[in-house]
Amino acid sequence: MQRGGALQAVGADVKFVSNRVGVGVGVAAGVGLATEEHYGGRTRMREEVEREAAQLVEQQKRLSVRDLASKFEKGLAAAAAAKLSDEVSFRDTAALDKQVLLKKLRDVLEALRGRVAGRNKDDVEEAITMVEALTVQLTQREGELLQEKAEVRKLATLFKQASDEARRMVEEARAVAHAEIETARAATLRVEQALTEQENLWKSTEKQDLEETMKEVQEARRIKMLHEPSKVMDMEHELEGLRLQLAEKSAEAVRLRKELAITKRHDQNKEHLYELEGVESLGSYLRIITFADIAPDILNCSIQWYRVSSEGGKKELISGATKAEYSPEPFDVGRFLQAEIHVSNGQKAVVSTSAPIDPAPGLGNYVEALVRKSGAEFNVIALQINGEDVTTQAIHIFLVGKMRIKLRKGRSTKAKEPYSASMLLCGARGGGNAAAQGLFWHAKKGLSFLLAFESERERNAAIMLARRFAFDCNIMLAGPDDRAPLGT
Repeated sequence: MQRGGALQAVGADVKFVSNRVGVGVGVAAGVGLATEEHYGGRTRMREEVEREAAQLVEQQKRLSVRDLASKFEKGLAAAAAAKLSDEVSFRDTAALDKQVLLKKLRDVLEALRGRVAGRNKDDVEEAITMVEALTVQLTQREGELLQEKAEVRKLATLFKQASDEARRMVEEARAVAHAEIETARAATLRVEQALTEQENLWKSTEKQDLEETMKEVQEARRIKMLHEPSKVMDMEHELEGLRLQLAEKSAEAVRLRKELAITKRHDQNKEHLYELEGVESLGSYLRIITFADIAPDILNCSIQWYRVSSEGGKKELISGATKAEYSPEPFDVGRFLQAEIHVSNGQKAVVSTSAPIDPAPGLGNYVEALVRKSGAEFNVIALQINGEDVTTQAIHIFLVGKMRIKLRKGRSTKAKEPYSASMLLCGARGGGNAAAQGLFWHAKKGLSFLLAFESERERNAAIMLARRFAFDCNIMLAGPDDRAPLGT
Protein backbone atom coordinates (compact mmCIF):
# COMPACT_ATOMS: atom_id res chain seq x y z
CA MET A 1 0.00 0.00 0.00
CA GLN A 2 2.88 2.36 0.69
CA ARG A 3 4.31 1.69 -2.73
CA GLY A 4 0.94 2.42 -4.30
CA GLY A 5 0.65 5.65 -2.31
CA ALA A 6 4.11 6.71 -3.40
CA LEU A 7 3.22 6.11 -7.01
CA GLN A 8 0.03 8.09 -6.63
CA ALA A 9 1.96 10.96 -5.03
CA VAL A 10 4.41 11.07 -7.90
CA GLY A 11 1.58 11.03 -10.41
CA ALA A 12 -0.16 13.87 -8.57
CA ASP A 13 2.90 16.14 -8.23
CA VAL A 14 3.93 16.03 -11.92
CA LYS A 15 2.15 18.64 -14.10
CA PHE A 16 2.08 17.94 -17.87
CA VAL A 17 1.50 20.52 -20.55
CA SER A 18 -0.51 18.05 -22.65
CA ASN A 19 -3.46 16.33 -21.02
CA ARG A 20 -3.12 13.44 -23.47
CA VAL A 21 0.43 12.70 -22.32
CA GLY A 22 -0.65 13.07 -18.69
CA VAL A 23 -3.30 10.46 -19.24
CA GLY A 24 -0.68 8.16 -20.73
CA VAL A 25 1.63 8.68 -17.72
CA GLY A 26 -1.21 7.99 -15.34
CA VAL A 27 -1.96 4.79 -17.15
CA ALA A 28 1.70 3.77 -17.06
CA ALA A 29 1.87 4.48 -13.31
CA GLY A 30 -1.28 2.45 -12.76
CA VAL A 31 0.43 -0.64 -14.16
CA GLY A 32 2.15 -1.27 -10.83
CA LEU A 33 -1.14 -0.95 -8.92
CA ALA A 34 -3.28 -3.49 -10.75
CA THR A 35 -2.09 -6.37 -12.90
CA GLU A 36 -5.48 -6.88 -14.57
CA GLU A 37 -5.27 -3.33 -16.07
CA HIS A 38 -1.84 -3.95 -17.64
CA TYR A 39 -2.92 -4.71 -21.21
CA GLY A 40 -5.54 -1.95 -21.33
CA GLY A 41 -3.02 0.68 -20.17
CA ARG A 42 -0.41 -0.37 -22.73
CA THR A 43 -2.98 -0.28 -25.52
CA ARG A 44 -4.06 3.23 -24.60
CA MET A 45 -0.43 4.34 -24.48
CA ARG A 46 0.15 3.01 -28.00
CA GLU A 47 -2.97 4.75 -29.24
CA GLU A 48 -1.79 8.00 -27.69
CA VAL A 49 1.63 7.67 -29.33
CA GLU A 50 0.05 6.89 -32.72
CA ARG A 51 -2.27 9.88 -32.35
CA GLU A 52 0.70 12.15 -31.68
CA ALA A 53 2.49 10.74 -34.76
CA ALA A 54 -0.62 11.31 -36.91
CA GLN A 55 -0.77 14.93 -35.75
CA LEU A 56 2.88 15.40 -36.73
CA VAL A 57 2.19 13.93 -40.20
CA GLU A 58 -0.84 16.20 -40.60
CA GLN A 59 1.24 19.24 -39.69
CA GLN A 60 3.83 18.13 -42.23
CA LYS A 61 1.14 17.92 -44.92
CA ARG A 62 -0.11 21.40 -44.09
CA LEU A 63 3.41 22.70 -44.57
CA SER A 64 4.05 20.90 -47.88
CA VAL A 65 5.80 22.86 -50.62
CA ARG A 66 3.19 21.93 -53.23
CA ASP A 67 0.39 23.44 -51.14
CA LEU A 68 2.36 26.64 -50.68
CA ALA A 69 3.14 26.84 -54.42
CA SER A 70 -0.54 26.36 -55.28
CA LYS A 71 -1.53 29.14 -52.90
CA PHE A 72 1.07 31.46 -54.35
CA GLU A 73 -0.16 30.71 -57.88
CA LYS A 74 -3.73 31.59 -56.88
CA GLY A 75 -2.67 35.02 -55.71
CA LEU A 76 -2.81 34.17 -51.99
CA ALA A 77 0.85 34.77 -51.26
CA ALA A 78 0.19 37.10 -48.34
CA ALA A 79 -2.30 34.77 -46.68
CA ALA A 80 -0.02 31.77 -47.25
CA ALA A 81 2.95 33.61 -45.73
CA ALA A 82 0.90 34.56 -42.67
CA LYS A 83 -0.37 31.02 -42.31
CA LEU A 84 3.16 29.68 -42.78
CA SER A 85 4.44 31.92 -39.99
CA ASP A 86 1.62 30.85 -37.67
CA GLU A 87 2.10 27.17 -38.39
CA VAL A 88 5.88 27.40 -37.96
CA SER A 89 5.38 29.09 -34.59
CA PHE A 90 2.80 26.50 -33.62
CA ARG A 91 5.08 23.70 -34.81
CA ASP A 92 8.06 25.04 -32.82
CA THR A 93 5.93 25.33 -29.69
CA ALA A 94 4.41 21.89 -30.23
CA ALA A 95 7.84 20.34 -30.86
CA LEU A 96 9.22 21.96 -27.70
CA ASP A 97 6.24 20.75 -25.67
CA LYS A 98 6.58 17.22 -27.03
CA GLN A 99 10.31 17.11 -26.22
CA VAL A 100 9.61 18.21 -22.64
CA LEU A 101 6.72 15.78 -22.31
CA LEU A 102 8.72 12.86 -23.68
CA LYS A 103 11.63 13.69 -21.34
CA LYS A 104 9.34 13.85 -18.31
CA LEU A 105 7.58 10.66 -19.40
CA ARG A 106 10.93 8.89 -19.71
CA ASP A 107 12.01 10.14 -16.29
CA VAL A 108 8.77 8.85 -14.75
CA LEU A 109 9.17 5.48 -16.46
CA GLU A 110 12.79 5.26 -15.27
CA ALA A 111 11.60 5.94 -11.74
CA LEU A 112 8.90 3.28 -12.07
CA ARG A 113 11.34 0.71 -13.45
CA GLY A 114 13.33 0.82 -10.20
CA ARG A 115 10.22 0.38 -8.09
CA VAL A 116 8.45 -2.48 -9.91
CA ALA A 117 9.49 -6.01 -10.56
CA GLY A 118 8.44 -8.96 -12.60
CA ARG A 119 6.08 -8.58 -15.48
CA ASN A 120 5.27 -4.97 -14.67
CA LYS A 121 8.93 -4.12 -14.98
CA ASP A 122 9.01 -5.61 -18.47
CA ASP A 123 6.05 -3.48 -19.43
CA VAL A 124 7.74 -0.38 -18.08
CA GLU A 125 10.90 -1.17 -20.03
CA GLU A 126 8.85 -1.71 -23.17
CA ALA A 127 7.18 1.66 -22.58
CA ILE A 128 10.61 3.27 -22.10
CA THR A 129 11.73 1.73 -25.41
CA MET A 130 8.65 3.10 -27.16
CA VAL A 131 9.27 6.55 -25.69
CA GLU A 132 12.89 6.47 -26.85
CA ALA A 133 11.77 5.40 -30.35
CA LEU A 134 9.20 8.17 -30.38
CA THR A 135 11.90 10.63 -29.29
CA VAL A 136 14.16 9.53 -32.15
CA GLN A 137 11.28 9.75 -34.61
CA LEU A 138 10.34 13.20 -33.33
CA THR A 139 13.95 14.34 -33.67
CA GLN A 140 14.03 13.11 -37.28
CA ARG A 141 10.75 14.81 -38.04
CA GLU A 142 12.04 18.05 -36.54
CA GLY A 143 15.10 17.86 -38.78
CA GLU A 144 12.93 17.28 -41.82
CA LEU A 145 10.64 20.12 -40.81
CA LEU A 146 13.60 22.45 -40.36
CA GLN A 147 14.81 21.54 -43.86
CA GLU A 148 11.35 22.08 -45.31
CA LYS A 149 11.13 25.36 -43.46
CA ALA A 150 14.35 26.52 -45.10
CA GLU A 151 13.06 25.42 -48.51
CA VAL A 152 9.74 27.13 -47.94
CA ARG A 153 11.46 30.35 -46.94
CA LYS A 154 13.67 30.13 -50.00
CA LEU A 155 10.64 29.47 -52.21
CA ALA A 156 8.76 32.35 -50.60
CA THR A 157 11.72 34.61 -51.30
CA LEU A 158 11.80 33.47 -54.93
CA PHE A 159 8.06 34.02 -55.29
CA LYS A 160 8.40 37.48 -53.83
CA GLN A 161 11.26 38.32 -56.16
CA ALA A 162 9.31 36.97 -59.16
CA SER A 163 6.24 38.94 -58.12
CA ASP A 164 8.26 42.12 -57.74
CA GLU A 165 9.97 41.52 -61.09
CA ALA A 166 6.65 40.85 -62.82
CA ARG A 167 5.13 43.96 -61.27
CA ARG A 168 8.13 46.00 -62.38
CA MET A 169 7.92 44.61 -65.95
CA VAL A 170 4.19 45.32 -66.11
CA GLU A 171 4.74 48.87 -64.95
CA GLU A 172 7.52 49.37 -67.51
CA ALA A 173 5.37 47.89 -70.32
CA ARG A 174 2.44 50.08 -69.28
CA ALA A 175 4.66 53.16 -69.29
CA VAL A 176 6.07 52.28 -72.73
CA ALA A 177 2.57 51.64 -74.11
CA HIS A 178 1.31 54.95 -72.77
CA ALA A 179 4.28 56.72 -74.31
CA GLU A 180 3.70 55.05 -77.71
CA ILE A 181 -0.02 55.87 -77.59
CA GLU A 182 0.70 59.49 -76.85
CA THR A 183 3.27 59.60 -79.65
CA ALA A 184 0.83 58.03 -82.15
CA ARG A 185 -1.93 60.39 -81.06
CA ALA A 186 0.31 63.39 -81.54
CA ALA A 187 1.41 62.12 -84.98
CA THR A 188 -2.23 61.56 -86.00
CA LEU A 189 -3.16 65.06 -84.95
CA ARG A 190 -0.26 66.48 -86.95
CA VAL A 191 -1.27 64.48 -90.05
CA GLU A 192 -4.91 65.56 -89.73
CA GLN A 193 -3.89 69.18 -89.41
CA ALA A 194 -1.60 68.88 -92.44
CA LEU A 195 -4.36 67.24 -94.51
CA THR A 196 -6.87 69.88 -93.49
CA GLU A 197 -4.49 72.67 -94.40
CA GLN A 198 -3.66 71.00 -97.74
CA GLU A 199 -7.35 70.49 -98.56
CA ASN A 200 -8.18 74.10 -97.74
CA LEU A 201 -5.26 75.23 -99.87
CA TRP A 202 -6.38 73.06 -102.81
CA LYS A 203 -9.95 74.31 -102.56
CA SER A 204 -8.90 77.92 -102.51
CA THR A 205 -6.43 77.39 -105.38
CA GLU A 206 -8.96 75.44 -107.46
CA LYS A 207 -11.64 78.06 -106.92
CA GLN A 208 -9.24 80.82 -107.85
CA ASP A 209 -8.09 78.98 -111.00
CA LEU A 210 -11.70 78.31 -112.03
CA GLU A 211 -12.63 81.95 -111.62
CA GLU A 212 -9.61 83.03 -113.64
CA THR A 213 -10.43 80.52 -116.40
CA MET A 214 -14.05 81.69 -116.56
CA LYS A 215 -12.89 85.27 -116.82
CA GLU A 216 -10.50 84.38 -119.63
CA VAL A 217 -13.21 82.47 -121.53
CA GLN A 218 -15.68 85.30 -121.16
CA GLU A 219 -13.08 87.78 -122.31
CA ALA A 220 -12.20 85.61 -125.30
CA ARG A 221 -15.87 85.31 -126.26
CA ARG A 222 -16.34 89.04 -125.95
CA ILE A 223 -13.31 89.75 -128.12
CA LYS A 224 -14.44 87.18 -130.67
CA MET A 225 -17.93 88.62 -130.90
CA LEU A 226 -16.55 92.14 -131.18
CA HIS A 227 -13.98 91.45 -133.86
CA GLU A 228 -15.27 88.46 -135.90
CA PRO A 229 -19.07 88.26 -135.76
CA SER A 230 -19.51 88.23 -139.51
CA LYS A 231 -16.95 85.46 -140.04
CA VAL A 232 -18.71 83.11 -137.60
CA MET A 233 -22.09 83.74 -139.16
CA ASP A 234 -20.66 83.23 -142.64
CA MET A 235 -19.24 79.86 -141.60
CA GLU A 236 -22.59 78.78 -140.15
CA HIS A 237 -24.44 79.77 -143.33
CA GLU A 238 -21.83 77.99 -145.40
CA LEU A 239 -22.23 74.79 -143.38
CA GLU A 240 -26.01 74.95 -143.72
CA GLY A 241 -25.68 75.40 -147.47
CA LEU A 242 -23.33 72.42 -147.69
CA ARG A 243 -25.83 70.28 -145.77
CA LEU A 244 -28.61 71.24 -148.18
CA GLN A 245 -26.44 70.55 -151.20
CA LEU A 246 -25.45 67.17 -149.77
CA ALA A 247 -29.09 66.25 -149.20
CA GLU A 248 -29.99 67.30 -152.76
CA LYS A 249 -27.08 65.35 -154.21
CA SER A 250 -28.08 62.29 -152.20
CA ALA A 251 -31.67 62.51 -153.41
CA GLU A 252 -30.47 63.01 -156.99
CA ALA A 253 -28.14 60.01 -156.69
CA VAL A 254 -30.98 57.85 -155.38
CA ARG A 255 -33.24 59.00 -158.19
CA LEU A 256 -30.60 58.34 -160.83
CA ARG A 257 -29.82 54.93 -159.35
CA LYS A 258 -33.49 54.06 -159.36
CA GLU A 259 -33.94 55.21 -162.96
CA LEU A 260 -30.90 53.18 -163.96
CA ALA A 261 -32.30 50.08 -162.27
CA ILE A 262 -35.68 50.63 -163.93
CA THR A 263 -34.02 51.07 -167.30
CA LYS A 264 -32.07 47.84 -166.84
CA ARG A 265 -35.15 45.93 -165.81
CA HIS A 266 -37.10 47.45 -168.71
CA ASP A 267 -34.42 46.37 -171.14
CA GLN A 268 -34.40 42.88 -169.68
CA ASN A 269 -38.17 42.56 -169.51
CA LYS A 270 -40.16 44.40 -172.13
CA GLU A 271 -43.36 43.36 -170.40
CA HIS A 272 -42.56 45.28 -167.18
CA LEU A 273 -45.95 45.96 -165.56
CA TYR A 274 -45.30 47.54 -162.10
CA GLU A 275 -42.70 49.58 -160.28
CA LEU A 276 -41.99 50.94 -156.77
CA GLU A 277 -42.55 54.55 -155.85
CA GLY A 278 -41.05 56.26 -152.79
CA VAL A 279 -37.76 57.04 -151.07
CA GLU A 280 -35.79 53.90 -150.29
CA SER A 281 -34.83 54.82 -146.73
CA LEU A 282 -36.04 54.29 -143.18
CA GLY A 283 -38.88 56.64 -142.27
CA SER A 284 -40.56 56.68 -145.70
CA TYR A 285 -43.08 54.36 -147.34
CA LEU A 286 -43.01 52.47 -150.63
CA ARG A 287 -45.98 51.98 -152.95
CA ILE A 288 -46.48 49.70 -155.93
CA ILE A 289 -47.80 51.59 -158.97
CA THR A 290 -48.81 50.51 -162.46
CA PHE A 291 -46.07 51.00 -165.05
CA ALA A 292 -47.74 49.65 -168.20
CA ASP A 293 -51.20 50.31 -169.52
CA ILE A 294 -51.84 46.62 -169.97
CA ALA A 295 -51.10 45.86 -166.31
CA PRO A 296 -54.09 44.61 -164.29
CA ASP A 297 -55.39 46.78 -161.49
CA ILE A 298 -53.21 46.38 -158.42
CA LEU A 299 -56.29 46.10 -156.20
CA ASN A 300 -57.25 42.86 -157.95
CA CYS A 301 -53.86 41.24 -157.32
CA SER A 302 -52.39 39.42 -154.33
CA ILE A 303 -49.16 40.90 -152.98
CA GLN A 304 -46.41 39.60 -150.68
CA TRP A 305 -43.38 41.60 -149.52
CA TYR A 306 -39.95 40.05 -148.83
CA ARG A 307 -36.61 41.07 -147.40
CA VAL A 308 -33.64 40.11 -149.54
CA SER A 309 -30.13 39.95 -148.13
CA SER A 310 -27.62 42.15 -149.90
CA GLU A 311 -24.89 39.47 -149.74
CA GLY A 312 -26.30 36.10 -150.66
CA GLY A 313 -29.72 37.03 -152.00
CA LYS A 314 -31.53 35.08 -149.27
CA LYS A 315 -35.22 35.96 -149.28
CA GLU A 316 -37.24 36.29 -146.06
CA LEU A 317 -41.02 36.63 -146.00
CA ILE A 318 -42.47 39.64 -144.15
CA SER A 319 -45.53 38.28 -142.38
CA GLY A 320 -48.61 40.51 -142.74
CA ALA A 321 -47.11 42.72 -145.48
CA THR A 322 -49.72 42.02 -148.18
CA LYS A 323 -50.73 45.53 -149.20
CA ALA A 324 -49.58 47.71 -152.07
CA GLU A 325 -47.93 50.05 -149.55
CA TYR A 326 -45.18 49.12 -147.13
CA SER A 327 -43.18 51.26 -144.71
CA PRO A 328 -39.61 50.08 -144.01
CA GLU A 329 -38.69 49.43 -140.38
CA PRO A 330 -35.29 49.10 -138.67
CA PHE A 331 -35.02 45.39 -139.60
CA ASP A 332 -35.09 46.37 -143.28
CA VAL A 333 -32.05 48.67 -143.10
CA GLY A 334 -29.21 47.27 -145.23
CA ARG A 335 -31.49 44.88 -147.16
CA PHE A 336 -33.39 44.97 -150.43
CA LEU A 337 -37.18 44.96 -150.37
CA GLN A 338 -39.00 42.89 -152.93
CA ALA A 339 -42.71 42.49 -153.68
CA GLU A 340 -44.27 39.62 -155.63
CA ILE A 341 -47.52 40.48 -157.43
CA HIS A 342 -49.72 37.56 -158.45
CA VAL A 343 -52.02 38.55 -161.29
CA SER A 344 -55.41 36.89 -161.65
CA ASN A 345 -54.46 35.09 -164.88
CA GLY A 346 -51.63 33.21 -163.11
CA GLN A 347 -48.83 35.57 -164.07
CA LYS A 348 -46.37 36.88 -161.48
CA ALA A 349 -44.58 40.21 -161.46
CA VAL A 350 -41.68 41.11 -159.20
CA VAL A 351 -40.60 44.58 -158.14
CA SER A 352 -37.73 45.45 -155.78
CA THR A 353 -35.77 48.39 -154.49
CA SER A 354 -32.79 49.50 -156.51
CA ALA A 355 -30.51 49.46 -153.44
CA PRO A 356 -30.57 48.40 -149.79
CA ILE A 357 -32.73 50.50 -147.49
CA ASP A 358 -30.75 53.43 -146.07
CA PRO A 359 -30.87 54.36 -142.36
CA ALA A 360 -32.54 57.57 -141.24
CA PRO A 361 -30.03 60.40 -140.70
CA GLY A 362 -29.32 61.07 -137.01
CA LEU A 363 -31.61 58.30 -135.75
CA GLY A 364 -28.76 56.24 -134.27
CA ASN A 365 -27.47 59.14 -132.16
CA TYR A 366 -31.01 59.88 -130.99
CA VAL A 367 -31.51 56.28 -129.84
CA GLU A 368 -28.15 56.24 -128.02
CA ALA A 369 -29.18 59.36 -126.12
CA LEU A 370 -32.41 57.63 -125.08
CA VAL A 371 -30.45 54.55 -123.97
CA ARG A 372 -28.33 56.69 -121.66
CA LYS A 373 -31.55 58.04 -120.12
CA SER A 374 -32.65 54.45 -119.32
CA GLY A 375 -35.89 54.81 -121.25
CA ALA A 376 -38.25 57.20 -122.99
CA GLU A 377 -41.93 58.17 -123.22
CA PHE A 378 -43.77 58.67 -126.51
CA ASN A 379 -47.18 60.17 -127.23
CA VAL A 380 -49.29 57.72 -129.24
CA ILE A 381 -52.87 57.10 -130.31
CA ALA A 382 -54.38 53.62 -130.01
CA LEU A 383 -55.91 52.75 -133.40
CA GLN A 384 -56.74 49.11 -132.66
CA ILE A 385 -56.92 46.89 -129.57
CA ASN A 386 -56.93 43.13 -130.21
CA GLY A 387 -57.68 43.80 -133.90
CA GLU A 388 -60.76 45.94 -133.24
CA ASP A 389 -60.86 49.62 -134.18
CA VAL A 390 -60.94 52.19 -131.37
CA THR A 391 -63.59 54.86 -131.92
CA THR A 392 -62.19 57.36 -129.40
CA GLN A 393 -58.66 58.22 -130.45
CA ALA A 394 -57.29 59.55 -127.16
CA ILE A 395 -53.63 60.26 -126.50
CA HIS A 396 -51.76 57.52 -124.64
CA ILE A 397 -48.23 57.34 -123.21
CA PHE A 398 -46.03 54.56 -124.60
CA LEU A 399 -43.19 54.03 -122.09
CA VAL A 400 -40.16 51.98 -123.16
CA GLY A 401 -38.02 50.99 -120.15
CA LYS A 402 -35.03 48.79 -119.50
CA MET A 403 -37.10 45.88 -118.18
CA ARG A 404 -40.64 46.38 -119.52
CA ILE A 405 -42.98 48.27 -121.84
CA LYS A 406 -45.94 50.16 -120.46
CA LEU A 407 -48.97 51.79 -122.10
CA ARG A 408 -51.12 54.11 -120.06
CA LYS A 409 -53.87 56.63 -120.56
CA GLY A 410 -53.67 59.34 -117.93
CA ARG A 411 -53.39 57.47 -114.63
CA SER A 412 -54.97 54.31 -116.01
CA THR A 413 -52.54 51.58 -117.10
CA LYS A 414 -53.66 49.71 -120.22
CA ALA A 415 -50.73 47.29 -120.36
CA LYS A 416 -47.52 46.72 -118.43
CA GLU A 417 -45.49 43.74 -119.56
CA PRO A 418 -41.82 42.74 -119.12
CA TYR A 419 -39.78 41.66 -122.11
CA SER A 420 -40.47 38.02 -122.95
CA ALA A 421 -40.14 35.56 -125.81
CA SER A 422 -43.87 35.80 -126.53
CA MET A 423 -43.80 39.59 -127.00
CA LEU A 424 -43.87 40.94 -130.58
CA LEU A 425 -42.98 44.46 -131.74
CA CYS A 426 -42.64 45.77 -135.30
CA GLY A 427 -43.78 48.48 -137.66
CA ALA A 428 -47.34 48.52 -138.98
CA ARG A 429 -47.55 46.39 -142.11
CA GLY A 430 -50.84 47.69 -143.46
CA GLY A 431 -51.48 50.16 -146.25
CA GLY A 432 -51.78 53.95 -146.35
CA ASN A 433 -49.28 56.74 -146.14
CA ALA A 434 -49.60 56.71 -142.31
CA ALA A 435 -48.01 53.26 -142.08
CA ALA A 436 -44.61 54.87 -141.50
CA GLN A 437 -45.92 56.14 -138.14
CA GLY A 438 -47.70 52.93 -137.10
CA LEU A 439 -46.43 50.29 -134.64
CA PHE A 440 -47.79 46.83 -133.86
CA TRP A 441 -47.29 45.61 -130.25
CA HIS A 442 -48.33 42.13 -129.13
CA ALA A 443 -47.89 42.46 -125.35
CA LYS A 444 -49.02 38.95 -124.37
CA LYS A 445 -51.45 36.28 -125.42
CA GLY A 446 -54.83 37.87 -126.06
CA LEU A 447 -53.59 41.48 -125.87
CA SER A 448 -52.28 43.46 -128.86
CA PHE A 449 -52.27 47.11 -129.95
CA LEU A 450 -51.86 49.10 -133.16
CA LEU A 451 -50.41 52.48 -132.20
CA ALA A 452 -49.79 55.65 -134.20
CA PHE A 453 -46.84 57.90 -133.26
CA GLU A 454 -46.41 61.61 -133.84
CA SER A 455 -43.70 61.08 -136.48
CA GLU A 456 -41.77 58.40 -138.34
CA ARG A 457 -38.67 59.27 -136.31
CA GLU A 458 -40.48 58.61 -133.01
CA ARG A 459 -41.88 55.30 -134.29
CA ASN A 460 -38.51 53.98 -135.44
CA ALA A 461 -36.74 55.23 -132.29
CA ALA A 462 -39.28 53.40 -130.09
CA ILE A 463 -38.76 50.16 -132.04
CA MET A 464 -34.95 50.37 -131.89
CA LEU A 465 -34.93 51.33 -128.20
CA ALA A 466 -37.27 48.49 -127.19
CA ARG A 467 -35.23 45.95 -129.15
CA ARG A 468 -32.03 47.25 -127.58
CA PHE A 469 -33.36 46.83 -124.03
CA ALA A 470 -34.88 43.43 -124.85
CA PHE A 471 -31.55 42.27 -126.27
CA ASP A 472 -29.89 43.25 -122.97
CA CYS A 473 -32.43 40.91 -121.29
CA ASN A 474 -31.50 38.08 -123.73
CA ILE A 475 -34.81 38.50 -125.58
CA MET A 476 -34.98 38.83 -129.38
CA LEU A 477 -37.84 41.26 -129.94
CA ALA A 478 -39.18 41.18 -133.51
CA GLY A 479 -42.35 40.97 -135.56
CA PRO A 480 -44.36 37.87 -136.47
CA ASP A 481 -42.13 35.18 -138.05
CA ASP A 482 -39.16 37.58 -138.19
CA ARG A 483 -35.58 36.47 -137.69
CA ALA A 484 -33.73 39.41 -136.23
CA PRO A 485 -30.03 39.78 -136.98
CA LEU A 486 -27.85 40.28 -133.91
CA GLY A 487 -27.38 43.87 -132.84
CA THR A 488 -30.45 45.18 -134.69
